[in-house]
Amino acid sequence: MSRLPIIEPAHAQGAAADLLATVQKTLGVTPNMTKAMANSPAVLKGYLEFSGALATGELPATVRESIALAVAQENACDYCLSAHTYIATNLAGLTTEQAESARRAQSADPRCDAALKLATTLVRTRGDVTDTDLKTAREAGLSDGDIAEVIAHVALNILTNYFNKAAAVDIDWPQVSHLY
Repeated sequence: MSRLPIIEPAHAQGAAADLLATVQKTLGVTPNMTKAMANSPAVLKGYLEFSGALATGELPATVRESIALAVAQENACDYCLSAHTYIATNLAGLTTEQAESARRAQSADPRCDAALKLATTLVRTRGDVTDTDLKTAREAGLSDGDIAEVIAHVALNILTNYFNKAAAVDIDWPQVSHLY
C-alpha cells in the first residue's frame, strides 16, 4: 500500500487538479505515480516538465525507454520496470526481447548499447564516470549532446525510481519484477 496518499483526479484541487488533468489528456491514463506526486504539485510539475523537455531531445523513444529499463533494473524499482516495460513494448516499438536486453544494459544497436552502458555506469558510480567511459561512448557514436541527454535521462529515472520505492506506490501496470 502506498506510503503517500494517491490523489484521485476527481478529488484533486488547484494546481494538482490541473496537472493531473494534463497527465490524463497526454497519456490517456493517470498513473498512480503521478497521483502520488500530486501531493506536491511542485514535484509533479517538475517531473512533467523535465520529462517533457527530454522527450524533445535527440535520443529516440526506443533509447529513452531502454535507458529507463536499465536504470529501473539497477535500482530494483518494480514500479518503473512495470511502467516502462509496458510503454517500451506497446508504445515505443521495442520487442519483448529488446526490453529484456535493455534491462541487462544490452542492445544490438551500437548507439543504444553505448547509451545503456553509460547509463548503468552513471548509476553504479553515482555519476563519477571516467574519461575512458566518455571516450568509449563517443567512439560508439554518441555525440556530446547524446551523452548530456543520457545523463539527464538517468537523473530523471533515478527521481522516479526513488520516488516510487520510497512512497511504495502501488503498481498499476502489468507487473514486472527486477531480475535479482
